[in-house]
Amino acid sequence: MNVLLTSSGRRVALVRAFRQALDDLHPSSKVFTADVSPWSAALRASDERVLLPPCEDAGYAPALLDLVRRRDIRIVIPLIDTELLVLACRRDEFLAAGCQVIVSDPAVVETTRDKRLSVRRFRELGFRAPRVFDDEALERADDLPYPVFMKPAAGSSSIDAMRVDTPEELRFWFRRLKDPVVQSFERGLEYTIDVFADLDGRARCAVPRQRWEVRAGEISKGRTVKDRRLMEAGKRLVERLGGCRGCVTLQCFDVGANQEPVFFEANLRFGGGFPLSHAAGADYPRWILEMCEGKAIGEFDDWRDGLVMLRYDEAVYFHAGS
Repeated sequence: MNVLLTSSGRRVALVRAFRQALDDLHPSSKVFTADVSPWSAALRASDERVLLPPCEDAGYAPALLDLVRRRDIRIVIPLIDTELLVLACRRDEFLAAGCQVIVSDPAVVETTRDKRLSVRRFRELGFRAPRVFDDEALERADDLPYPVFMKPAAGSSSIDAMRVDTPEELRFWFRRLKDPVVQSFERGLEYTIDVFADLDGRARCAVPRQRWEVRAGEISKGRTVKDRRLMEAGKRLVERLGGCRGCVTLQCFDVGANQEPVFFEANLRFGGGFPLSHAAGADYPRWILEMCEGKAIGEFDDWRDGLVMLRYDEAVYFHAGS
């Protein structure tokens, strides 16, 4: 039951979580990591490491499929947004090679990859979401209800995502961002909800994490919050989106105890803050191994409420020639 984490980057904690799950279920199996750069810290945390072309390269998927066949890899976990559609469109080829790629269907990947399409889809499905200002509204920038929020349509890691307070500021940044989206500015407590979906798209667990402090778009301080309202809303959204598999990372604002959350993003992969949910007892890596063996994954909410994570920097050391 060899497992490969692609575009592994800095995801050392996730590599260790899969190693722990394999130690319990298949101790002789290996965790492989792949990246485009040899300077990925996660490469040094796995049992074996591999360099692959960039996921935008035409040779990426064939190289990955060849690796799967040669090294008897049974599960592939993609970890960055830009590779999701590539692998979603070729998932059947990997299945034919005896490998499950834990990726959602192409249609939902395309929708959630575009921040503009995402929130519109959330609204269509009956969920609260920010308003997206169309071209006509943006032409009358002076009339928008400031502050507003701007970000790239296909952005990640909170790069170039910003609050905008004046028409002049909007015009300045609108010319400089690639394909910007302008949305209503929502207020409330910010949460990430880690939802686990089985291979049939059923949501089996949801762990809300309150984001106290964020660095480079990733939680650095936060805690788990067992709020049934957020948990059920997150699971409903994942199931209504359809075709989701594995960890789905939702982002929302809690705007009040008697109100539905405002969802503003869905990332169909493990988020950088997932180690907090794992430490709280939501063992998604183990469940992925089990469901790929054909075992049914039941409903689970017995994770620890109020578990706090305070992140700090660690380092990996190795000789430059190794």
